[in-house]
Amino acid sequence: MATTASRAPTSATTWTDRDSVTGDHARRVLAYTDCIKRTVERAKDPGFDESGWDELAAMLDTEAFERVGNDKVAMGWEVYRGLLMQWATTTDFWAEFHRISEVGDRVFLELTEHNQPRGHAETVVNSCTVYQFGAAGRLVHLDIYLQHD
Repeated sequence: MATTASRAPTSATTWTDRDSVTGDHARRVLAYTDCIKRTVERAKDPGFDESGWDELAAMLDTEAFERVGNDKVAMGWEVYRGLLMQWATTTDFWAEFHRISEVGDRVFLELTEHNQPRGHAETVVNSCTVYQFGAAGRLVHLDIYLQHD
């Protein structure tokens, strides 16, 4: 019989301390997630338009960028920005940061994401997103994996 002392640590004890993240690409991913949060909050303001995503676009190589979502649909920046517009203007969003790891030109980020579309119940998913950076240090690819209830 296992004792409490021999159990593996819970996920809460293995979470990454966000302030201790040192990798250049990992820090870029944290800046990206902070930008998403700020922009989603601003998206509900009167007059918000696609130019509201310019700060995020500056972090990407928009010509090479590709996002592959949990439904395996691949899209470039222009389509992704349209998806972000539709989502951000109608949904409240926040995320719990868990872990981040950097290996070469890729960063793996684990979150618990909370989405509440206006007039609907909150949905909560666990996500692991793989961020890939080009030689210039700009984001060129996202792979998004989600766990749903």
